[in-house]
Amino acid sequence: MRKISILLFITLLFTTCKPKFAVHTTFYFWRTVYKNQIAETTILNDFKSKSIYVRIMDVDLNAITQEPAPVSPITFDDALPKQTDIIPVVYLVNNIFNNLTEAQSRLLVSRIAKFVNAKVNQAGKSNYKEIQIDCDWTKNTRDKYFSFLKQFQSNPLLKGKEVSVTLRLHQVRNLVSSGIPPVKKVMLMCYNMGNLRKYGTQNSILDMQEMQTYLKNELDKYPLKMDVALPLFSWAVVFRKEKYAGISRQINKKKLSDKKLFKRRGNTILYDLLIDYPQAGLKNGDVIRWEEISVDDLIATSKFLSRYLKPEERNLVFYHLDNDLLKIFKHDDLQKVIDNF
Repeated sequence: MRKISILLFITLLFTTCKPKFAVHTTFYFWRTVYKNQIAETTILNDFKSKSIYVRIMDVDLNAITQEPAPVSPITFDDALPKQTDIIPVVYLVNNIFNNLTEAQSRLLVSRIAKFVNAKVNQAGKSNYKEIQIDCDWTKNTRDKYFSFLKQFQSNPLLKGKEVSVTLRLHQVRNLVSSGIPPVKKVMLMCYNMGNLRKYGTQNSILDMQEMQTYLKNELDKYPLKMDVALPLFSWAVVFRKEKYAGISRQINKKKLSDKKLFKRRGNTILYDLLIDYPQAGLKNGDVIRWEEISVDDLIATSKFLSRYLKPEERNLVFYHLDNDLLKIFKHDDLQKVIDNF
């Protein structure tokens, strides 16, 4: 009986325990001006973050020339902390690839490389090891985007740099039509997974049911090394006559509690605006859907991912680094999420 118990224990031990791999925690920095904030630098130090992902710019079509151009590039009022490496991130709007020729693609690669290198120097860094391209490519733009990535990696200005790309849920599930980007590493974006523009009470930032539908049977099949990004943000989605009207930066949770301005619809996340609110560009009758993420949401997500991700060393990146968000998501809260990996 004792031998049977020991054998059973050993069997359970090896069937229930997954090997643990190192998890490197850091953040995205997504604002347009970098200033060295004590709370933000402290959290990087607390998690021993060796690097930080910094959005350098968006690239979209210029309305007049219809050529790709930088949008809202970052400026550095302060240098990044000496002990923290920079991983520059460039967001490419998908439609720039619709009519992009091979020659235009090479020119775009060169311009991005020069721009990024200048911004890295402005951040107080002489070099960087990795650069990330963020693009929600589709079946129609896939070939031109992948060609761009190959050109990007062969550019002399980027010699020795690892190129990683972001990956959405639909690109994991629809592997055949989405294709596999010609890089060695991807960042799985575990947010913005619902239909932001659809009127209703759904949370478009994070939806566990959507995540399970898209990832449960697909994650361990994905052939590239995979880092993970999780959300820390919230936002106010505006609807006018049940049509999407944008995201309001002027509305926060405290503002929604003002009963002179808003009336909540029961226990839902919908709020009716009771009067015109010109300061925020809103009109009487507009509906606000307040979407936010809780620590419990992050813990549930991390537990789900830990069951289905291939066991390997990875970066875990929170979106995004911000003083106000760090007042909501404390160090110990984030550590609980990290521990699940």
